[in-house]
Amino acid sequence: MKRFMMFLSMAILMLIPMQQLFAQGEAAVPFLLITPGARNGGMGESGAALVNDATAIFWNPAGLAFQYDDPEVDKPREISFMHAKWLPQFNFSDLFYDYMAGRMYINDVGMVGASITFLNLGKNVWTDETGNELGTFDSFEYALTLSYATKLEENLGVGINAKIVQSNLTNVSVGSEDRQGRATTFAVDLGMLWTPAYKIFDNRLNLGFNLSNFGPKVTYIDRKQADPMPTNLRAGLAYKAYDDGFNSITVVYDINRLLVVKHRDGTSDNVFKAVFFSSWVNGPIKDRMKRFTHSVGLEYRYGTLIALRAGYFYENEKFGGRKFATFGAGIGYNIFAIDFSYISAAQDHPLSDTMRFSLAVKF
Repeated sequence: MKRFMMFLSMAILMLIPMQQLFAQGEAAVPFLLITPGARNGGMGESGAALVNDATAIFWNPAGLAFQYDDPEVDKPREISFMHAKWLPQFNFSDLFYDYMAGRMYINDVGMVGASITFLNLGKNVWTDETGNELGTFDSFEYALTLSYATKLEENLGVGINAKIVQSNLTNVSVGSEDRQGRATTFAVDLGMLWTPAYKIFDNRLNLGFNLSNFGPKVTYIDRKQADPMPTNLRAGLAYKAYDDGFNSITVVYDINRLLVVKHRDGTSDNVFKAVFFSSWVNGPIKDRMKRFTHSVGLEYRYGTLIALRAGYFYENEKFGGRKFATFGAGIGYNIFAIDFSYISAAQDHPLSDTMRFSLAVKF
């Protein structure tokens, strides 16, 4: 295998514009930052504090702890599915993203959950340095996650995820190393959800926190060139601004920060140093603040039947420059919920016209 494969592997990784696009080339397996769930996708891709379905496994696993409060109303189990054609502007028919999550309440234990994340990168042509075709190979990545959540207090929940991540960029040998472009690793997520019990908020405010993808570096070919996991800090709030029993309006807001530090010589800080120190002190303070992304969203609901959503995502020009509006809608009937979301961005934006479809069943 020629050096071409090395560049192809990097190109595949850098094709994926997800949460924290500014870190392309700094972190491996960035597919872990693609946001699932058409509901949250329609609200500017925010959801650290609005997590009352099975996709809480991604947004904030602590949200699972609040999903079976009243046995007379709540369902102990749920399964959720989502499908999206990824990067529709490139018109690649075999580039798609799927997400499936489920949760179940167990008496005297708490809420447990599991999810599968899958990104298909399609079929690629293997060539030598002169352009001669040597064959084809399939590229894909996936993650398997187990989750657990419980309440520490009536208004305070915590959650944890454990995940195994597999990246298959190529199943053929790369360069003189005679090693395939595959990597396997693991990571954990930690989440907290709090509903302040102050009279002024009337139980309408949620505050959420999630540290995701905390794990060791990922090695494809050379351990000396291992890249860090896309460790991400997400914090947010959700406030039910209006509720008359039939109509409700909820406002959500999230901030995100990728906690990865990679140096010009290709080396990177280990996860402990990056998360707890260097991400917060390296560079001018003005740039450190600009590395936060911002998501804001609004949801109107008529009972459990109809939902309309809108939102906006902002990223500083210096660290990716993504700016796009989102729209969405949902319909609920009996144990079923169907949601749709749409991204509206500049015509040449790779995420423009991205549509997500979700189906959830509670039983």
